Amino acid sequence: MASRATDVYTPQELMIAVAAREINDGDLVFVGMRLPILAYGVARGTHAPTARALFETGLMRDRPATGFLATMGDPPNVVEALWATRMSNVMALMAQGCVDLGFIGGAEVDRFGNLNTSYVGDPERPLTKLPGSGGGADIAVLSRRWVTLMKHERRRLVERASYVTSPGHGDGSPGWRRRNGLLGGGPAAIVTTMAVLRFPEGGGEAYLASVHPGCTVEDVRGSTGWDLRVGADVGLTPPPTGEELAELRKLDPEGFWTR
Repeated sequence: MASRATDVYTPQELMIAVAAREINDGDLVFVGMRLPILAYGVARGTHAPTARALFETGLMRDRPATGFLATMGDPPNVVEALWATRMSNVMALMAQGCVDLGFIGGAEVDRFGNLNTSYVGDPERPLTKLPGSGGGADIAVLSRRWVTLMKHERRRLVERASYVTSPGHGDGSPGWRRRNGLLGGGPAAIVTTMAVLRFPEGGGEAYLASVHPGCTVEDVRGSTGWDLRVGADVGLTPPPTGEELAELRKLDPEGFWTR
């Protein structure tokens, strides 16, 4: 396959670059599947060389897998793993407060960062049944901070989630998480195909922090299911650098996850 130009990128590649920037050097990151796997690899190959990745299947890595990963349990992810153990041991690390950052996907996210991966519609006769929590609720409750990635659509970014599978900042009131015994810091950002939304210090309602190249504030607000607040210093999301794209494309050379 011919190499792709570094000045052209897909919305997914931009999301991965933005997600990678959320990873600090030295972080223990609960990675999950799909785009976050690539985000970890980009961060590890650029600005966060000592970040470690934790996988729900019972794996810890201190470097990206050398082979392509369609799932977190693929053999290349096991080869040269720093730790291959039980799922319960991995989750215990999170319960001990050791996980700095988690990534969670979802079908719906609301204005306070609450995620739904259970069902949409009437609980007795749901319009859509979803996979459920998996480890999502654990990440939401226990990690020091977490980030969600999703396509930006009104049906996904909703005023109120149909069901709260993984709690964010609850009803948005100050101290909601602490009052309800949730140990982690809650959602830090929502990274979408159009923008980056962030939350005030200590929790509350999401606001628009930056818009991706080619989008406007009006585009983003029109594709959001609530009256989205706009940050005072809202700007343009920095596009992926050449270094970020090079690392990303080493991990996904055929564009399986990023087309």
